[in-house]
Amino acid sequence: MRLTRLLLILSAVILSGCSQLNKASDYITNPTAKEVYKRDFNLSDSLFTKWKNQVEIALNDSIQVELPYAEKGKFLPRIFPVYSYEIELNPGELFNLEIETDSLKELVFIDVFKRTEDSLNPFTKVESAEFGAKHFAFEAEKEGKYKVVIQPAIEGNSPFLLKMIKSPVYLFPVASYSNSAVQSFWGAQRDGGARSHEGIDIFAERGTPVVAATSGRITYTGEKGLGGKQVWLRDSRRGQSLYYAHLDSINPVSGRVKVGDTLGFVGNTGNARTTPPHLHFGIYKNFQGAINPLNFVFMPEPLNLDEVEDNIPHKILTKAVTANLRNKPTTSGSKIIGSSKAQDTLQILGKSRDWYHIRTRENKASFIHQSLVKPI
Repeated sequence: MRLTRLLLILSAVILSGCSQLNKASDYITNPTAKEVYKRDFNLSDSLFTKWKNQVEIALNDSIQVELPYAEKGKFLPRIFPVYSYEIELNPGELFNLEIETDSLKELVFIDVFKRTEDSLNPFTKVESAEFGAKHFAFEAEKEGKYKVVIQPAIEGNSPFLLKMIKSPVYLFPVASYSNSAVQSFWGAQRDGGARSHEGIDIFAERGTPVVAATSGRITYTGEKGLGGKQVWLRDSRRGQSLYYAHLDSINPVSGRVKVGDTLGFVGNTGNARTTPPHLHFGIYKNFQGAINPLNFVFMPEPLNLDEVEDNIPHKILTKAVTANLRNKPTTSGSKIIGSSKAQDTLQILGKSRDWYHIRTRENKASFIHQSLVKPI
C-alpha cells in the first residue's frame, strides 16, 4: 500500500514537472494552440496532419454570413468536421465569437484569416484563439473580408451553440442617445460641394452630456475655427484622435480621462450656429487624416437566439427532385453554389433558423432550406 501511494506521488510530481517545463518552454517558443494540442495529447504525426489539413477545405468553402449570426449543432468524433464563415469587418468593429459546449473541457480551435488579392494565396492568417479558449475577440484594423475557421478536437463529441456578433470599439459619444440620432454622415457635401463632411453629426437636445468614447488623454480644449467649442481626445492605443465639436460648453477636463467621463455638452457653436444643436464627431488617424467614425460607435442589431432550435439530426436526405445549395442562409442576396438531388445524403454541420449548414459527399459546405430535406 505504501509503495503504491509512493508511486502515485512520484508520478504526480513527474507530471507536474513536465507541465511546468512545457509552460517554460512555451514562453520561449510560443507554439500555436494546435501545436500544444498535438504535444499534450500525444497525437501521431499522420493523425494530426490529417486533422490540421482540414483547414484547407474550409478556406475553399464559399459560406458567407451576416452578423449577428447563431448556429446550433453537434460536434462528432473522428469525422474531422471543419466550419468556415466569411464575414465583412471594418475598422472600429470588434468581432466576438463564443462557442458553448456541454463540457468545459471540450477543445475548439479558432483561426481568423483575411482575404487577399493574391490568387495563389487568397487568405492570410491574422489571428488565432489561445489554447482552450471558446471565446474569441478580434478588432479589425483594415476593411475587408475575413474568414473564421472553427475546428473541434479530433475526439470532440458535444452539442454546441455558436454565436458571432460585432460591436463598436467606442462608447456612443452622446449620453442616452444612439444610432438614430446620427443624421448627417461621412462624405456629405458641405459649402455647395467645396468640401465633404469629415465626420458624423449626432443631433440631441442642447446641454446633453458629451462623453469620452474611450479612455485616453485630453490634448486640447477651447474655442476656435469652424468647430467652435471643442475637445480633442487622444486614443494612443489605436494611434488616432477623437474630435468633439460645436459644444455649448466644455467640462473642465484635462490629462487622462476614462471612458464615459463627461467632456462637454451638446450645442451649436462655430459654423453650426444656424443649425439645431448637435455634436460633430470625427476621428483623425495617424498619417491618414480623417477617417469615417461611424463604425466605431454604431450599435448593430442584437443577436436573437429564439430562432435557434434543438434536436438537430446528424444527417438528412434531400426530398425535393432538385434542391438549391446556397452560400448564405437566405434566398435574398445569396448565390446558388450547387444542387442536391432527391435521396442525396447530406452531413449536417449545424442549423441557423430555417437553414441547415451542410457538407455534401464532395465535402463542399453550403446551406439548404429545411423544407427541401428530411432527417434520416
